[in-house]
Amino acid sequence: MHSLPRIQFDFFVNPSADHGERYGTSRAAILSEHALDLAKADITAWPGYAATPMRAFPELAAALDVATIHYKDEGSRFGLGSFKALGGAYAVGKLLCVELRRILGREIVMRDLFCEDVRRACAGITVTCATDGNHGRSVAWGAQLFDCGCVIYIHATVSMGRARAIEKFGARVIRTEGNYDDAVRRAARDAAAQGWFVISDTSYPGYMDVPRDVMQGYQLMVDEAASQIEAWPTHVFVQAGVGGFAAAVCAYFWERNASFRPFFCVVEPTKADCLMQSAKSGQPTAVTGDLDTIMAGLACGEVSLLAWEILAHGADAFCTVDDAAAVATMRLLANPLGSDPVVVAGESAVAGLAAAIGLARDPDARRALGIERDSRLLFFGSEADTDPALYQQLVGANDAGRHLP
Repeated sequence: MHSLPRIQFDFFVNPSADHGERYGTSRAAILSEHALDLAKADITAWPGYAATPMRAFPELAAALDVATIHYKDEGSRFGLGSFKALGGAYAVGKLLCVELRRILGREIVMRDLFCEDVRRACAGITVTCATDGNHGRSVAWGAQLFDCGCVIYIHATVSMGRARAIEKFGARVIRTEGNYDDAVRRAARDAAAQGWFVISDTSYPGYMDVPRDVMQGYQLMVDEAASQIEAWPTHVFVQAGVGGFAAAVCAYFWERNASFRPFFCVVEPTKADCLMQSAKSGQPTAVTGDLDTIMAGLACGEVSLLAWEILAHGADAFCTVDDAAAVATMRLLANPLGSDPVVVAGESAVAGLAAAIGLARDPDARRALGIERDSRLLFFGSEADTDPALYQQLVGANDAGRHLP
């Protein structure tokens, strides 16, 4: 058995977290059990829907001296390689329903988008977004699913492999200068000029409805996970970019059991830690610069305001890890301890697990986060090898693990 990697980390316990605080109506207006029921009915009816697997890691749990480790493996989601398939495509469908009601003058629900006459009307609508890769792929796939136009903006450091994966779904891809946040602003400007509709996973003043739909779609993944484990987790570690994914996970557990929700830790790249900086300052705080990290899906400098409404009090701690930690954890999953399963995990999938490996092996951090021998840790493996060439370069292994049951 090989040894666990040494993980460098920084963490901050959130002084605003309160496990006695109710979820409340203001947060339910963002994400709610009722809205999830509606999203679930729509998404589970799409062609190719299947729940993604939950992997158990007993050997790793023993090495970290905890009771269980479970990893929700999103690599097979709709054939797109990541959980993002649940968010962007769902938001595309929701927006089309709204616009087509105006165009056709009658009520349109998502199942109608598969009817021939409605699809003809969809052809005159174009959706757009900025992306680090996976969100844009989901939006492009959703546009193809519902027969509307699609233009996707990628920033300077997004790999050619990810660009080609988006183009495969018929989208026009435009590369911009600068970082992810610059691409977001370019997409918004061009959409306003062209009459396109922005499908963004980040929210800002005056733009809330679409990101809310994106986040609501993500919650289907959490709902599946809750049905796949025998006992409620005591700790959940979730990687974050703008925070929408993390907020969706946090809100699910908080709404259903406010008093006994799991200890929730948000994990970011060291060079793109806008959520940790926001927690330290007590308000949404941007980080600037090139945000250079191999964890491309997490390379975001500005917090989603909707996500912050949930994470400001719902997240118990924030943690950062560097690129070396991500690569080491990808390699650990490709070559696991003992009989643990092989998992093909992309660079942005592993930050949560990397942080937990470091935190659980540090006595002070372990005590601060309440990690005990009976702790049950849950992770969401948000992507597989969405850039296979980069995966091969970093890990040096093939993707045989993808097809494990």
